[in-house]
Amino acid sequence: MASYSSFLSFFVLLLCACNGVTASLSKTHYHSTCPQAFSVIKKIVVEAVKKEARMGASLLRLHFHDCFVNARLPVEPSAPSFFGCDASVLLDDVAGKIKGEKTSPPNNNSLRGFDVVDRIKANVEKVCPGVVSCADILAVAARDSVVALGGPTWDVRVGRRDSTNASYDLAIANLPSPASNISTLIEKFRNQNLTRVDLVALSGAHTIGLARCTLFRDRLYNDSDIDPSFKESLEAGCPLSGNDNKHFNLDVATPTLFDNQYYKNLQQEKGLLHSDQVLLNSSITSHFVNRYTSSSRRFFRAFGKAMIKMGNVSPLTGKKGEIRLSCRKVNG
Repeated sequence: MASYSSFLSFFVLLLCACNGVTASLSKTHYHSTCPQAFSVIKKIVVEAVKKEARMGASLLRLHFHDCFVNARLPVEPSAPSFFGCDASVLLDDVAGKIKGEKTSPPNNNSLRGFDVVDRIKANVEKVCPGVVSCADILAVAARDSVVALGGPTWDVRVGRRDSTNASYDLAIANLPSPASNISTLIEKFRNQNLTRVDLVALSGAHTIGLARCTLFRDRLYNDSDIDPSFKESLEAGCPLSGNDNKHFNLDVATPTLFDNQYYKNLQQEKGLLHSDQVLLNSSITSHFVNRYTSSSRRFFRAFGKAMIKMGNVSPLTGKKGEIRLSCRKVNG
């Protein structure tokens, strides 16, 4: 009996070790070490969003793009491991050492808000030096951005640590493309342990923010499931060639309000991106589009749950990684 109990105890400990990366995140992680952290982050986010509403979408997108660049296991034992919500997206390139995610095609000249993150980090460091990770700042700032634009709140679990590396190639491999079909979207979300429900809910973040002409030109001139008047309104600003970097609202009706209008747009064939409109066209996901169209409460609840789940994508915890002093570079 004793030997069986010892084996069972060892098995439980092993199981906890394998799954502990998400279990160790907590709503109360900074309650004793940095009780001011959340209020400092919120103050700066609210100021930034008030100055420029688009910044709310930018900060939310930073968290998403951070969490999705994730490799569960290195190809070789000596190869670097890459984790999900680890602030790797914030690292600047370092010649010969880090070829990061900022300059990777899905992010280059697209991601923004780094200056706001720097400001948050500097202010948090003043009150709690070396305590709050950049990864947690991204998670909390994403929530505060949504709330600042009229969206739902949720309890952010914290306790993440920051990576010491980033991956140009994994950003290409893991991040969904605006031209993705439904099977590709489901696969990329499944790779992060996210379901089709999470896919549709998290896509609702496109109720705010902008997209460049180059990201939806193929849809505009090749897709048939697009409202004619909507198409016409876009063609002048996004011709067959030129104006690649001109920006357009993802939600033409309420572009600076976090609401369920995104799903209503899909029902009217006014989804700006191909990867948006396919959610309605597929029987796999259309049910959830219709559900969130009819109830903002259902959408808000699903979005909050999905954000918590996404925030648990393979974070570094415990003694792994580090607490960066600057979000743009590793310590030392």
